[in-house]
Amino acid sequence: MYILGISAFYHDSAAALIRDGALVAAAQEERFTRIKHDYRFPNQAIDYCLKEANISPSDLDYVAFYDKPFLKFERILESYLHYAPRGINSFIKAMPLWIKKKIWIKSLIQEVLSGFDGEILFPEHHRSHAASAFFPSPFSDAAIITTDGVGEWTTTSVGFGSGNSITLLQEIKFPHSLGMLYSAFTYYTGFKVNSGEYKVMGLAPYGEPKYVQTILDNLIDVKQDGSFRLNLEYFNFPVGLTMTNRRFHSLFGGPPREPESLISQKEMDIARSVQEVTELILERMSLHAKEETGADNLVLAGGVALNCVANGRLLRNNNYKDIWVQPAAGDAGGALGAALSVFYEYLSNPRTVEHGRDTQQGSYLGPRYSDSEISEFLNRHHIPFRHLSDSELIKKTAALLSEGKVVGWFQGRMEFGPRALGARSILADPRSPVMQKKMNLKIKFRESFRPFAPSVLLGAVKEYFKFDRPSPYMLFVAEVSEDKRRVMSQEEPELFGIDKLNVVRSEIPAVTHVDYSARLQTVDGQTNSRYGLLLKEFASQTGCPVLVNTSFNVRGEPIVCSPLDAYKCFMRTEMDNLVMGNYLLNKKEQPETISGISWKEGFTKGRFTPEEPAVIDKSKFKDRKEWRKFGIGLSIILMILGTVQWILGKSMFPIVYLTAGIVFVSAFLFPLILKPLFVIFSYVGFALGWLMTRVILSVFFFLVFTPVGLFSRLLGKRYLQVGFRTDEATYWETHLEQTASKEHFEKQY
Repeated sequence: MYILGISAFYHDSAAALIRDGALVAAAQEERFTRIKHDYRFPNQAIDYCLKEANISPSDLDYVAFYDKPFLKFERILESYLHYAPRGINSFIKAMPLWIKKKIWIKSLIQEVLSGFDGEILFPEHHRSHAASAFFPSPFSDAAIITTDGVGEWTTTSVGFGSGNSITLLQEIKFPHSLGMLYSAFTYYTGFKVNSGEYKVMGLAPYGEPKYVQTILDNLIDVKQDGSFRLNLEYFNFPVGLTMTNRRFHSLFGGPPREPESLISQKEMDIARSVQEVTELILERMSLHAKEETGADNLVLAGGVALNCVANGRLLRNNNYKDIWVQPAAGDAGGALGAALSVFYEYLSNPRTVEHGRDTQQGSYLGPRYSDSEISEFLNRHHIPFRHLSDSELIKKTAALLSEGKVVGWFQGRMEFGPRALGARSILADPRSPVMQKKMNLKIKFRESFRPFAPSVLLGAVKEYFKFDRPSPYMLFVAEVSEDKRRVMSQEEPELFGIDKLNVVRSEIPAVTHVDYSARLQTVDGQTNSRYGLLLKEFASQTGCPVLVNTSFNVRGEPIVCSPLDAYKCFMRTEMDNLVMGNYLLNKKEQPETISGISWKEGFTKGRFTPEEPAVIDKSKFKDRKEWRKFGIGLSIILMILGTVQWILGKSMFPIVYLTAGIVFVSAFLFPLILKPLFVIFSYVGFALGWLMTRVILSVFFFLVFTPVGLFSRLLGKRYLQVGFRTDEATYWETHLEQTASKEHFEKQY
């Protein structure tokens, strides 16, 4: 039985395929399109999944979409009704995409998957998150917490998983969202929402928690059970195009930081403060989930679950025996959760758990490239390389790393999720005191303050870190062991802010953050044997069983997928070597051009850099069929115009008829002649359509939406629950669809 899961149209769209409940393939669309966080329908990811399983759409039994489109559309419309006449700009931007695509998911799936005749099902957004966390976990039962920006209405849920079923017990609804709170501070500190949250987390240790009480007093009311409400007077995200408003800015002493401008101590303190508040909420929430479910284990999903600092704190609290986090915890993982939810809950298939082992397969679920495919690429482009045996490759790569070289590591199946786990990684020696700065500025092209993660052999994790269990997915932060830290001089602790960066703090300074923490990945050598062998060889040569492991990409681009992606990234950075399969490449030996284009020219002119698709698809301008269709249509319009002129007795009708004839003949014999007219009409038509869309939506918003919203509010109708309830002990609400029925899956609302 094959079930395809799909997530799309918010950010990080993805596809995942399971066969009889087992993971076959999963990938984000961004890896193929090269557009970071690509939200569009995952056509290429779907194609990959089907190809990996060697099946066609007709072989699929079910397709599961990760949320309910109509229910989400209802939330968006009611949000505008609540705030009207505010929100016109957001309304005009959002509605065309909803009207054209987002509410026609079933039709779109049927169109893309030609030949598929099975059922299309729609688990709820947070049920998909919960399923992605629980069903692949190594637990037969567990408490479940999901928290993100927003799904349909739910932003946070607490539930319980047992066997093949999930019960969602309680929820918090939009606009009250922990993910939105964190994103608001991401925006305010000058980073990009939905991608810069990692930067806020990495910046936090440089600051002091000066604004914690300001946040708790003004922005969010947090109950003892972890439930919360935002004060919407300070936020603009429900119907605005920004996350925060003037009142928020006044509270923190000024407007948001300009992107790319100097980061001040203020931003560091704000980052630390929102991180502390987030950890406080999650800590209380996990205790509440424990009380509600009585479970010994906890699983997490949703974008907030990627906050590995908070995850590390939950582990250290020892409220649960163990915690498991979905590696693709954001919306990409919703595709996987949707498929698993259908298999176990909709179809009631039994679930078998192997104690201590999850079924995520190391999250190595993406495309792989054989040595023959890599060789064909290298030879086609006349790229110099050395082919090494397995043992030679491991020894040589370890030696290069021990010499201080930075190595691109491209092996096996690509990772599913935002973390590089030793398949699409950039590796380096963690003992170097200058490696963090070198890799940030010359290889990753990103902010110097951002830390790097260590990969460590599982057997050595206790020696180097205060951590006592596997962490294969780089989703927990732990402190470096005391005996691996360097004794600080009396002057060094006086340093503040970014000055802390260049202080050597341990035997592995390149992966030791300023608070002695590290986001670690443990490697057992089983799920990724080649990477395990490399770590063992590096340990043998240096005595250090740790490597710097960062994702194989540069700032602003997705992790590499193909050999071409890897080579382009290698050539545009100051990486020293690239290892793809059994092939070793040396930067000094590489040509200045590829396929006749210099690397400098290619990158400066965008020849090798993915760009957002044009508003008008210019490829159509080269399509003779398009020109021919345009010519025939234009000639028909001219014939009608000529006939009208003839009826009205106008003298110009013979010329109009002649022009129509010329255009008609040209459409069949010389369609290229019509190209300039086609281009002009395309742009004019687009401009007119753009203008008419905005005029129509504006009229509808002010003449229909605004009166309905104002009138209903006068009658006491409140579409969104806003305002603090200080006299009540909780903000948790009972989740209406606690246990999903078959009817629940079949509805889009």
